Amino acid sequence: MGFLSDLFRFSHRKKTSFPEEDNEDIIYDREGIDFHDQIQRTRYIAECLEQVSEGSREIDLLRSEYDTVTSYLKDMEEIEALPSGRRAEIDRIAAKLQAYEQELESFRTRKSPLTDEQFASLRRRENEIPGGISKIKDNERMAVLIKKDLRRLDGERKALAFRRDELGEIMDNMRGMAVIFSVSALLLVLILAVMQFAFKMNVYIGYFLAIACAAIALTVVCVKYIDASHELDKSAGSMGKLIQLQNTVKIRYVNNRNLLSYLYIKYECNNGKELEQLWNMYQQEAEDRRKFNERSAEAEDARTDLVRLLSKSRVSFPTRWVDQIPALLDKREMVELRHGYILRRQSLREQIDYNENLARSAKDEITAVAKAYPMYASEILEMTEKFEPDDCKW
Repeated sequence: MGFLSDLFRFSHRKKTSFPEEDNEDIIYDREGIDFHDQIQRTRYIAECLEQVSEGSREIDLLRSEYDTVTSYLKDMEEIEALPSGRRAEIDRIAAKLQAYEQELESFRTRKSPLTDEQFASLRRRENEIPGGISKIKDNERMAVLIKKDLRRLDGERKALAFRRDELGEIMDNMRGMAVIFSVSALLLVLILAVMQFAFKMNVYIGYFLAIACAAIALTVVCVKYIDASHELDKSAGSMGKLIQLQNTVKIRYVNNRNLLSYLYIKYECNNGKELEQLWNMYQQEAEDRRKFNERSAEAEDARTDLVRLLSKSRVSFPTRWVDQIPALLDKREMVELRHGYILRRQSLREQIDYNENLARSAKDEITAVAKAYPMYASEILEMTEKFEPDDCKW
């Protein structure tokens, strides 16, 4: 109740004065306010009380922050005053933690070759993928061989068809030659007969030669015709077998292609090489993530060790220094950090002083109003009694 006693002992207290620079923004102008009007009077006193309340709240917040900053500065003094052995141990752990953090940051900022969706998909099937790669590559190699077989069979079929046409022409030619030879032999015999009977010439040798030549020629033609006929029969059988084999290879090709299509869909790739590249990237990514988790655990252990050592060194906020590793390892960083905290503390002190002046000025204004209008002093007292217990704590 210090505020109340001060408020109503105004006849015995001296007016408090503040430097001009502290009060240049704290001005209470009563001009135009009719304090005999209850509404205006009540509103004015309530506004002054709100100023006191606001100043009190701000002071509580600022003092808490001020104490924290002061504790940080005291922590710096404690750290710098540590024995060389303990400080060396703290620096060793801090340097290790800094190295871990740099490694972890490098991992966080790197560009992963796989999206999270790709990594998750590969991870779900990581036990199947090596076998899938082998199966796809085997079937891709089989597809190449089947295509070669199809091309070879197609070439053989075309060659066989060409040979059949060629044999057909040979047989046609042999039939034509047989007719020619036969007709030629008959004509020759007729000529020899005319020479024998009309001219009484001895042409027996001519008959013999004509018949012999015709026999030899027809024999050769018949042999070639028969050979061509036999070969044509064989080629017909070969063509049937070739067509049957080609159909079998085509079925294998279709089955192989369908299997590859299924494997591509299953493993979400376009070919075995692509899946192998994805698998290699996944393995590298999995290894990097494993190392990241290991480093994270090691970094957490280092943080725990650092906090433990700092706690033993009477440091009030040991966890605060986990985020100030450069300051622990570099004196220049520590100097910069201390300078920043000093500036912050000065700023907080100025704000605290301002809010103290604000609340004090509001109190003095209420006292001045009560002094100027003593007939309303009891009413003002009642307002301040309702206000002070919860709001005025300093």
